[in-house]
Amino acid sequence: MAKVLNQISHTFGEYLLIPGLTTAECTPENIDLQTPLVKYKRGETPKISLNIPFVSAIMQSVSNDTLAIELARNGGLSFIYGSQSIESQADMVRKVKKFKAGFVTSDSNLTPTQTLQDVLTVTRKTGHSTIAITADGTANGKLLGIVTSRDYRMSTTPLDAKIESFMTPFDKLVVGKLGMSLSEANDIIWDHKLSTLPIIDEQQNLQFFVFRKDYDGHRENPYELSDKETKQLLVGAGINTRDYMERVPALVEAGVDVVCIDSSDGYSVWQQQTLQWVKANYPDLPIGAGNVVDPEGFAYLVEAGADFIKVGIGGGSICITREQKGIGRGQASAVMDIAEARDRYFEESGVYIPICSDGGIVHDYHMTLAIAMGADFLMMGRYFARFDESPTKKLKINNNYVKEYWGEGSNRAKNWQRYDSGSETEGMKFEEGVDSYVPYAGKMKDNLMLTLGKMKATMCSCGTTNIKELQNNSKITLVSSTSIVEGGAHDVILKE
Repeated sequence: MAKVLNQISHTFGEYLLIPGLTTAECTPENIDLQTPLVKYKRGETPKISLNIPFVSAIMQSVSNDTLAIELARNGGLSFIYGSQSIESQADMVRKVKKFKAGFVTSDSNLTPTQTLQDVLTVTRKTGHSTIAITADGTANGKLLGIVTSRDYRMSTTPLDAKIESFMTPFDKLVVGKLGMSLSEANDIIWDHKLSTLPIIDEQQNLQFFVFRKDYDGHRENPYELSDKETKQLLVGAGINTRDYMERVPALVEAGVDVVCIDSSDGYSVWQQQTLQWVKANYPDLPIGAGNVVDPEGFAYLVEAGADFIKVGIGGGSICITREQKGIGRGQASAVMDIAEARDRYFEESGVYIPICSDGGIVHDYHMTLAIAMGADFLMMGRYFARFDESPTKKLKINNNYVKEYWGEGSNRAKNWQRYDSGSETEGMKFEEGVDSYVPYAGKMKDNLMLTLGKMKATMCSCGTTNIKELQNNSKITLVSSTSIVEGGAHDVILKE
């Protein structure tokens, strides 16, 4: 007969944190939520750390370029969904990398002999209102001028007017020289009250733009997750175990910072092969793997070369893997068991492998519980799908605003490549996810600040000021079904 584990499988809703001593240092402004994303050796610094312990799920209805940009600006990281063509996924990665680079390579370029109609076409295509006018129409051609929305009037400028007749010519531009620091460029922008500063080389060839809005945006987003040297936002991408030999090179070329294998069950030889190939061909590219729910699965992926490991099967709000296949485990039990294995591996090897809790989050306090139980960061889908920045439509249903949200295991997603069966036969035999709606919640930043505020308040109550302290010093208690009821409003008549 099968081996039976007598330990009951628990989830987050069955636990509470017990308060610790709140000291004078335990105030929200002193809470540090930084956490490692990828593995590192004892005494070393991780190649990538998150400024908040959140990443967005590898899902069509969640992680596109717009959400990736906003999440990175607020300290987290997105994994651009992989159930799309290689070209479109790589293009999304490029959009994130170009959004705020400090020194930005221009991707909106025209020649002086083109027309206002060309300007409008480029603006619609890229969404950018600043267009470089170069001799050959390339990003690094000789800079002859700039066109912004202030250079023409739709009511009076003919669509066939040549750009050279209304552009701001080079001799009227304030420019910076190649080699100057970002701080020096921002000083010029500030002193001359500019919105854009072109950076040119000695031959007057355009090299970069520096935008005032990027400087202002950085001040508004102090937790921004970006490269210290290039100032580019960090972004991840999902891959599968089928076309990784073609997909990974394209993502690397696009500038991806980290990739993660997307699968409902990661304890497979197919993930091992994918990890080994990526490590052999792109040793500097961090790669995550999963999902697993026990120490055996964790150990297998560690030995295969994973830089972080996702934990959780069947716990997502749109996931029905447990119903369909009868596999999985309560998320709290899975996280705690694997966190113990992770810590044991660290003691024995000196290598720390971060774990990501994926699924099972119902309330905001579950996030803090998951971290206290040992997760280094959380991957969430439903939470982020609700926001303006997610890629789905906002609809009004039964007088309530909602957003569409569907699982990668649903027929709508048609993401058969995430299932590691080894079969070359395409198509899904049955669904492991549903097609649904989530309540619309507005802007990410507003909601994220509220959620992080709750997390910081809980950590203060536990007498901790950072994630490691929370994991090492907090106390957790299992609660009964009766005490769960007791924890909410009860025995009163609630006002409307």
